Amino acid sequence: MITLSVLVGLIVALALYIISLYNGLVDKRTRSEEAWSGIEVQLKRRHNLIPNLVETVKGYATHEQETFEKVVNARNSAVQVGQSGAAATAQAEMALSGALRQLFALAEAYPDLKANTNFLDLQAQLKELEDHIQMARRFYNGSVRDLNIMVDSFPSNLVAQRFGFSKMEFFELDEAEAAQVKQVPKVEF
Repeated sequence: MITLSVLVGLIVALALYIISLYNGLVDKRTRSEEAWSGIEVQLKRRHNLIPNLVETVKGYATHEQETFEKVVNARNSAVQVGQSGAAATAQAEMALSGALRQLFALAEAYPDLKANTNFLDLQAQLKELEDHIQMARRFYNGSVRDLNIMVDSFPSNLVAQRFGFSKMEFFELDEAEAAQVKQVPKVEF
């Protein structure tokens, strides 16, 4: 026969275990949100750099208005996506990356531009930002993976369902979009 003290001990142990699972879920969710914030910071830095890059290229390639408009429109779309989630942000950033590739392909046709120190500095800053975005993306996806595993795994899934924890989206490239980005843009004069 189970004594009252054993029963109370089991209830306390179960309560502590549930609290531990809950705190683990809170920790994973908070880390994922923090990681997303890191991505947003890097994307904002990228978005702020692009107008300077476009203006520098405009000084050399004044008749390439269509390319400039594509870059500006893609940048504005990426900025407007804001808090729409990882999938929408990834799609907007893929479009922006494609437009930037066209801008850099255009720059190849202007030797004076390629030698311009301001352009080279902006290009180096953008490359550095792209590296930071990739690192932030890997960190975010790792944090989301850990949260999603905990939300799906037994018995933590019972606590997650009870307290409204849900899976988060990964920040990843769509296969079709990734294939488009790998293609070299066609520049015609």
